[in-house]
Amino acid sequence: MAPPLAVTLGEPAGIGEEIVLKAWLQHRDELPAFYLVGDPDHLAALARQLGWEVPVCPIDAPEGAPAAFKTALPVIPVGRTVHARPGHPDPADAPAILAAIEIAVRDVSKGSAAALVTNPIHKDSLYRAGFRHPGHTEYLAELAGADEAAIMMLVCSGLRVVPVTIHVALRRAIEILSTGAIVHAGRTTDKALRRDFGLAAPVLAVAGLNPHAGEAGSLGREEIEMIQPAIAELRAAGIDARGPLPPDTMFHTEARGAYDAALCMYHDQALIPIKTIDFHGGVNVTLGLPFVRTSPDHGTAFPIAGRGIARPDSLIAALRLAAEMAGRRSAH
Repeated sequence: MAPPLAVTLGEPAGIGEEIVLKAWLQHRDELPAFYLVGDPDHLAALARQLGWEVPVCPIDAPEGAPAAFKTALPVIPVGRTVHARPGHPDPADAPAILAAIEIAVRDVSKGSAAALVTNPIHKDSLYRAGFRHPGHTEYLAELAGADEAAIMMLVCSGLRVVPVTIHVALRRAIEILSTGAIVHAGRTTDKALRRDFGLAAPVLAVAGLNPHAGEAGSLGREEIEMIQPAIAELRAAGIDARGPLPPDTMFHTEARGAYDAALCMYHDQALIPIKTIDFHGGVNVTLGLPFVRTSPDHGTAFPIAGRGIARPDSLIAALRLAAEMAGRRSAH
């Protein structure tokens, strides 16, 4: 039997626990076994508040999750009481949020959990409590002892995208974009597509930065001076990278059938097509870690937290993809 998936608490004032409860309640028979790292009492109280019959079963170790999962939602206690109310984050919960991540990383690093699925965090609350990492991914990379910068991939049915620059202002994204960054993203993506997605000969489509991919330099020279050299370096390494392609014509249905992942130059260039194609079912995947990590591709959704209306689609997709990737990585 495969080890269970580890799911982190995330921001308890958001919809993370709510979608975990709903995923178990409505889809447990069709999902891989998982456990939450969190506060069992807080989770059980939320289930009662929502009127959902979800038994919560504290467990001592991941090994107890598969048997418990059939009749109850397994929870490894984080060892701290969670205080937040729906929609109202409490900085006092920061130690519990971070401890849940650390426990889950420990479990997946030693093989007790097959993969890590993280619920959304609220960085501002963590910053006010002294958190000094730029975000979730950087913290995971530090905990994992990763040697190189991790890469974010967004996945939905029919499309995978990788933004080379991520959470920076657009002006700053253009400033820091480089041939080296594109090559690193391309190498990391190619490796993941082979190992974790089971593709023998993946094709990467590389987006241009400027309209019409620069129009031979008349609309910008980044394609000539930066992106084309990166593509040449990737191809010299045996990676089938193609482009630079005009960003406005590479995401329609026929175009998407010609490649396995798109390298995009900045955040919105990558996320707009994913969210347009499958707003509720997109998954955030971190490439370059020594373990599989996925996450729902949405935030904490404070305005609807605690109302029972949050959709678990993205979490369910993240759980399924994590199990699939972990299985392929294990076989590889």
